[in-house]
Amino acid sequence: MKTAIYSAAAALTLAVAPTAHAQSTDHGWTGPFVGIQGGWEENSVRNPNNAITMTPLTQSSDTGTVGVFTGYDKEVAPRIVVGAQAELNFPIDSRFGNGFAEINPKRSVDLSLRAGYLVQPKTLVYVRGGYSNGLYGSDVGAIHTSTDRNGWLLGGGVERKLTDKVSARVEYRYTDLSEGNGKFDRHQVLLGVAYRF
Repeated sequence: MKTAIYSAAAALTLAVAPTAHAQSTDHGWTGPFVGIQGGWEENSVRNPNNAITMTPLTQSSDTGTVGVFTGYDKEVAPRIVVGAQAELNFPIDSRFGNGFAEINPKRSVDLSLRAGYLVQPKTLVYVRGGYSNGLYGSDVGAIHTSTDRNGWLLGGGVERKLTDKVSARVEYRYTDLSEGNGKFDRHQVLLGVAYRF
């Protein structure tokens, strides 16, 4: 986790630092974009429900995650940008458990809105909120189930334009996927690169 925090801090420093050779043909922040992202993810559970009953497991697990995203931003006022984003993420080697009960995060689909402030013409500081759906396998003894968990996410980050069409971002995100009894939380630090049309 310390490595992820140090990496995010370094990326944030680079994102905020002025770019001496930035192109002067910037068309602003309005328009569609696509991108890739990856980073650190921690899943933390306390006896979460599964498709049949309850998974008797209290544990946290760190892993990596990779994904793709697409969306649209609009500069609605001087220095104010709002946008919507859809994304698909896949955790890497994420199965964890205690020998009797295991949980296997498989993928997540996130739909979110963000609102940001341009601290510089090419640097956007923003907050994000929205909906998350995660697909998780659960093993209790010899019983295997697969469950779609619905929840909400909240986070924030910094995005910096590197050229007119390419930007880089670093973002922290908290997701609550608890349903019914028990607890299921996810923390992420994501680094991403976007291409703007």
